[in-house]
Amino acid sequence: MLRQPALRPAPKALQTKGAGQPAPAATLSRQLAQRITRLNRKDPARVYTPADFLDLGTPHAVGMVLSRMVRAGTLRRVARGLYDVPRQHALLGELSPSIDALVQAVARRDGVVVQPLDVEATNLLGLSEQVVAQPVYETNGPSRTLRVAGAEIQFRHRVPRRVTAAAESSNLVFAALRGLGKAHVTLERVAHLQRMLPAAQRKQLLKDLPLAPAWMHPFLRHIAGEQATPTPSRKRQS
Repeated sequence: MLRQPALRPAPKALQTKGAGQPAPAATLSRQLAQRITRLNRKDPARVYTPADFLDLGTPHAVGMVLSRMVRAGTLRRVARGLYDVPRQHALLGELSPSIDALVQAVARRDGVVVQPLDVEATNLLGLSEQVVAQPVYETNGPSRTLRVAGAEIQFRHRVPRRVTAAAESSNLVFAALRGLGKAHVTLERVAHLQRMLPAAQRKQLLKDLPLAPAWMHPFLRHIAGEQATPTPSRKRQS
């Protein structure tokens, strides 16, 4: 079982004298702890950035509180500007941050769209068991490499239309079909996506259909629940 330390405000927060009212630093410390507690209940593996708290205080003030929470052991700094709540496993000890949580944190912080590389997308959707040795993601942001806990995550810049034109769920399906390759995609192979994808995402596939290559259209319609059969290519008549 996972054991997580109780979240608490950073120690020795500044207090006002006399009136007994909390100083702004103490208020900010409490607000950050409360927000992290609330978010962590929903997603214990979530990774945080200072940008997640800038509605509560200035960048400098938020950074100071986060640093205090790291020193207190409430938070763990996993990379520059990236934090998580330490998670303990009875057998494995302290767990490393998840790759997906790190990527989502970077996307929120930088205001960019990030999606798995084609090969990774096929694995996520159960179309292949192939796993990439090094996580690689496509983004409309700059290319970069993030090094965390001995692992490297690559972000490769792609033209905005490829990663932002369609909905995130549709882009994942497009990437998975590209990863399989036109010659290896069949109705039988993608049939389970009808059950895997929620109805809203299947409906969104039809809306994003014009953004996908034409050869994908029959398979996307099939995934969305429409009865569509890929038409074989006709030989050109002389």
